Amino acid sequence: MMAGRQDLQTPQVYSIAAHRGFADALVAGIVPRYADDVFGLARLTLLLPSARAARTMSEAFVRHAGETGRKGLLMPRMVLVGDLDLDESLGPLFDSLGAGAAIPPAADPTRRWLRLAAIIRDVRGDQAPKGAALLRLARETGQVMDRLLVEEIAPDDLLSDRVLDLVGDLSDHWRDNLHLFATVQRLWLAELEEREERDAAARRNMLFREAARRMRENPPDTPFVAAGVTSAAPALARLLRTVSELPQGAVVLPDLDLSMGDEVWAELGSAGDTSGETPFTSGDALTHPQYHLKLLLNRMGVARGEVQQWHRAGLAKGPPERTHAISSLFLPPEASKAWVKLPAAKRRMAGVRLVETDNPEEEAQTVALMVREALDEPEKRVAVVTPDRGLAGRVAQHLRRWNIEADDSAGRPLGETAAGRVLLLLAEVAAESAAPVPLIALLEHPLVAAGEGRAAWLRAARRLELKLRGPRKSPGLVPLRPLAKKAGVEPWWQEVESTLSPLLEAGESAELAKWLDLLAAAGEALCGEGLWAREDGRALSAFVEDLRLHARDIDTPLEAEDLPFVLRDAMDRVAVRPPYGGHPRVAIYGLLEARMTRADLIICAGLNEGTWPPRPATDPLLAPGVLRALGVPGADFRIGLSAHDLAGALGAPEVVLTRARRDLAGPAIASRFLLRVRALLGEDLVARHEDQEVVTLARALDDPPPVPHAPRPQPCPPPEMRRQDISVTALDRLRSDPYQYYASKLLRLGELDGVDAEPTPAWQGELAHAILEDWHKGKGELAELADRHLREMSAHPLMRALWRPRLMAALEWIAQTIEEDPERKPVAIEQWGEMTERGIRIFGKADRIDRLADGLLAVVDYKTGSPPTGAQVEEGFALQLGTIGLIAQAGGFENISGDPVKFEYWSLGKAKAKDHPTGFGYVSTPLLEGKKRTGIPPAEFLPKAREFLDNALDRWLLGDEPFTARLNPDAPEYDTYDQLMRLAEWQGRDEA
Repeated sequence: MMAGRQDLQTPQVYSIAAHRGFADALVAGIVPRYADDVFGLARLTLLLPSARAARTMSEAFVRHAGETGRKGLLMPRMVLVGDLDLDESLGPLFDSLGAGAAIPPAADPTRRWLRLAAIIRDVRGDQAPKGAALLRLARETGQVMDRLLVEEIAPDDLLSDRVLDLVGDLSDHWRDNLHLFATVQRLWLAELEEREERDAAARRNMLFREAARRMRENPPDTPFVAAGVTSAAPALARLLRTVSELPQGAVVLPDLDLSMGDEVWAELGSAGDTSGETPFTSGDALTHPQYHLKLLLNRMGVARGEVQQWHRAGLAKGPPERTHAISSLFLPPEASKAWVKLPAAKRRMAGVRLVETDNPEEEAQTVALMVREALDEPEKRVAVVTPDRGLAGRVAQHLRRWNIEADDSAGRPLGETAAGRVLLLLAEVAAESAAPVPLIALLEHPLVAAGEGRAAWLRAARRLELKLRGPRKSPGLVPLRPLAKKAGVEPWWQEVESTLSPLLEAGESAELAKWLDLLAAAGEALCGEGLWAREDGRALSAFVEDLRLHARDIDTPLEAEDLPFVLRDAMDRVAVRPPYGGHPRVAIYGLLEARMTRADLIICAGLNEGTWPPRPATDPLLAPGVLRALGVPGADFRIGLSAHDLAGALGAPEVVLTRARRDLAGPAIASRFLLRVRALLGEDLVARHEDQEVVTLARALDDPPPVPHAPRPQPCPPPEMRRQDISVTALDRLRSDPYQYYASKLLRLGELDGVDAEPTPAWQGELAHAILEDWHKGKGELAELADRHLREMSAHPLMRALWRPRLMAALEWIAQTIEEDPERKPVAIEQWGEMTERGIRIFGKADRIDRLADGLLAVVDYKTGSPPTGAQVEEGFALQLGTIGLIAQAGGFENISGDPVKFEYWSLGKAKAKDHPTGFGYVSTPLLEGKKRTGIPPAEFLPKAREFLDNALDRWLLGDEPFTARLNPDAPEYDTYDQLMRLAEWQGRDEA
């Protein structure tokens, strides 16, 4: 027997029932037991799972002191066993206990990530993934290593008979992955051995073993209590066993169900019992909330019958019958048949409400309202628990309506913070060669040029933005110089260009360390020290320095296009938590952060499948059968953990369970846990627990009083505003939709193109007209002119490549068609003309006017899309050809005289004839001739055009008729001003 072993006792293991409130109940029992004098409590060492648990315990001690009237309280020493899921390290106590064993230091996780990527690249060679995919595979490989190390599975176990027997039945994919993983792990462990380091998970196990050994050999004189630890890692389980046997030691488990029958406990499965052939079987109830606690007890070597009920309850305790209801709620399949005969006392869930909303936004509004109502009660504490980070953010935002700042302890991913977005935007600028969207988002970011010069900076950025709107320009910063000159911001742009040029000059590929140097330098040049000033900036600084330090030692070539994905993936794993200072009685938790916490009202939100519980993710490297053979719990294990989180929350005095019937993807399926609650209660009791009043009230918050529907706009400006010159194109708009003419010409409200927009018909038409004008005037060949104009428009190479072949095919058709009729001579190309009618100047540009063999004229209008239909021309909604003809007839074009008799649309669209020489281009006419069934007879075309012109002058320009919105429903529709005219509010309604 080892020295000191005789001093150890039988295991002292306790459980605090769900309804008692773990942290407060623990403190209520610890203080009278250990605070025998002034310093008694200070001698106590508490082993806790995480930093959040330590904070929760500190708050519980403060509340207890306040309730009992203590003037002061010395806190116990709190030591963290470290939560791997929260990336938390062990407390310093373990290093001091293990110092005599000279345990090697832990390998840096960032360095390991980069080295694993390099090893995979060397092993796979040309078959290795590149860039972001390679680094993601390296991260997943490290996670699998940690998972096996926590379970104390040695690399040689991958070659055990149980695993090798499975290999032949696996698909090639799983065999290749298994081989890759085993090879990479072997090479990595050899490198660790050379560096005299250990993986962090392996070192944890060593420290736990060493701490347990020292405690057994020399039991400490001061008390040790392990509280709230539910991790079933074998090394940690053995340490907990040792703590439970110390003379002044104890282990306190949260929410272990001691009321569960033995047959139900047995139905949970073997739970890691190594007496059988495999520690885990397909019959194990992995999704049960008690399974991981059974696994922990089995690994501790403690029977459930040896666990004692904790003798105290907390301040925020729930009704005792709630624990019986929770136990019944999560019964495994066979045992759940007992629900049929379950007495009302064991299915009673008084204080639990069920809330269903239509969508996530309504759910957030409802949750925020319940929090606000609860705060009206003095000293009442409220906690919102949800794994849905988006929902948590919306709840926090809604609470700001009442100036309530909620402490969201799960924090936000670094990539979603202001400082993190600067780095990601810079990476996107480098990856996309200063594409308009990331460039403008970067230049107008709140941290850029913050301070006194911010207003001037924004004015310059917005001027440039106006010039960047439309199709994407050529890549790079140099092609944007002419746009900056047009915007009048040349000095400002020179400063921007000098800052961003190093990023774009780095090339298509560079080392990760170099990218980080460039990104940090550019970010600080744009934002100054403000980039690193706040909590997100400090987290970003630590992230960059850590990654850059190790990237300098490890070759990590990275394509520019992969840079944003790699950084975003890495930054999303860094949580930025808000500084203290939120509302003292409101907290928002994720599932990990919510463990051990208790409040008077707990709102469990987001109870939908895929959210709570999360979707079980299959390990990407090792097949489920291999993991099971190795003794690793399956993917459903985490479902059981989330079930335990809900079971713990259900013990609060008041509980609200909420879900939304729809999410962003469509109808949502209610969580299996929520369905169990409904099934346990039965139809009669469910109606009593449902709370629709709070949903109705939440809807009413944003439901304004009814207002009359907006009438159809009918502006009627004064005569001096109406009498304006009008173009032939505006005349078409006036007759088809007078309101759109009013908004665009009289109010001068033009539409802005989108940033990085698709080429619009107007853009395509402008390009085609410019090329044809130069070609007709003999300034070059069509191909040469097309290239020159595309360059002058700074069109993006991809757009040029996609648009040019189609454009050239149509232009070549125009050239061939003109050459085939030598008697028809173009006499006007892109020429302006005008005439005056009753004091109103009518003006327009003729795309082309041809002199026919008989001396008469033909008017041609180029179209990049489909020309107007005959019916549209007959109704007077497409007057352009006719009005140009009237101007030509009146001698409004310089050096051109004669009567127009032909009116043609030359479309650059796809040809209708199968034997077309180029496949693009065709001629149509609004005249009723040949076999056409619609159109205007040639002799009546110009008189009809004049009639429509006079009608427009009489009614709107010289008359007093209002500019009614959508006056002609059959006219071609433009949606530019639909929002301005509030179309959706009045269209289709009976105006009477």
